[in-house]
Amino acid sequence: MEVPILLDFEKKKLGSLHAKLKILYAKREKREKDYQTIKKLETKLQSKAAVIYKKLSCWQRTQVARHSSRPYTSDYIQHIFKDFIEIHGDRLYKDDRSILAGLAVFNGRSVVVVGHQKGRNTQENIEFNFGMPNPEGYRKALRLFKLADKFSMPIITFIDTPGAYPGIGAEKRGQASAIATNLQQMFSIKVPIIAIVIGEGGSGGALALSVADHIHMLENSVYSVISPESCASILWRDASYKKEAAEALKNDAKTAFRFGIVDSIIEEVPGGAHRDSMLTAKHVGEAIEKSLKTLSRKSVATLLAERIEKFAKVGEFL
Repeated sequence: MEVPILLDFEKKKLGSLHAKLKILYAKREKREKDYQTIKKLETKLQSKAAVIYKKLSCWQRTQVARHSSRPYTSDYIQHIFKDFIEIHGDRLYKDDRSILAGLAVFNGRSVVVVGHQKGRNTQENIEFNFGMPNPEGYRKALRLFKLADKFSMPIITFIDTPGAYPGIGAEKRGQASAIATNLQQMFSIKVPIIAIVIGEGGSGGALALSVADHIHMLENSVYSVISPESCASILWRDASYKKEAAEALKNDAKTAFRFGIVDSIIEEVPGGAHRDSMLTAKHVGEAIEKSLKTLSRKSVATLLAERIEKFAKVGEFL
């Protein structure tokens, strides 16, 4: 058992409890007294974390959304779905590991699952390109979307990327075109599409998997047109203004819900999803089930019309 790494804003109030738990978890042989102490410390830590997490700034939520122990797409697939079969490659160039995609069973129903995938260490981050897809990743996703459409399988997407990869190779292979094609094609897919923002929802890299009938956000995830660092570099010519940029962007779930950009906020445990990935996955599964029940009752014509209307309304103000 491991204690998640504390973020900077957590250290002052949770540091001592965190240190004590780390020592107790590290003991190979634990007595009954140790287990009782661990339980008490965990309860106390959760209580203090609940107070801290009620008043997080947009930048602090961005830090939580990026936490290295936060559940990734592969974790949700393991906890929520059965019989997952991964599909590789875009049939044009190569397989992009930053997009995890395949077929699975959700509550007895066949579905297609597509999501961004990050790594937990240097080797994995290189393999998954830090969760930043190349054009072939989005083309692989589109291949799965069309497969779902052909065989009438609902689509579930998990959003967690700082943005599409901005490298020269990606641009040469048509990064903008790949994203634009996904946006266009997803509006005509004739099956229910449900998207969940589980970490970072950054720019077009996120939107390429987000044209959905229902979009849910985890409580401490973020969803924005640009990352705070990139925004600060453009507006202030200085990435150190990232905190100010995050506040200006209003990238938190509550704001996105208030503006009608997302349909619901999925509750996390105090201290973030990484403190109880199983419970978080349960909440995500419940949100997916609720959406599927609602969307499955609608005709194809209604589904497509409402999907277009949903995105046409974003940005409208009286």
